[in-house]
Amino acid sequence: MTLYNKGLADFREHLTLYVPLSIIFQSCIGSIAAMFILKNSNPTFHFLDLTLVVIFAMAYNGSLYAQMKPKLIFNLFIATVLIHVTFIIINLLRLA
Repeated sequence: MTLYNKGLADFREHLTLYVPLSIIFQSCIGSIAAMFILKNSNPTFHFLDLTLVVIFAMAYNGSLYAQMKPKLIFNLFIATVLIHVTFIIINLLRLA
């Protein structure tokens, strides 16, 4: 069993426990990404970067509120965290 399958099985088993934790976690990571995007000095990319961060955060929250399948919710959570961390790293490199 791969790490992904183990994580998905655990997520399905304890869905009601992971929902509030994942909302708080991805919201914190998303707000950190938004802060670094807004700190960036290039105003052209602010709008696009910030829009992508908000779209992914809203897609994840919307999937939770719509009570979609746990696999879709889990995949959106992974995608959201990866996108947010990617934007944090990109904007940290731009600031340096």
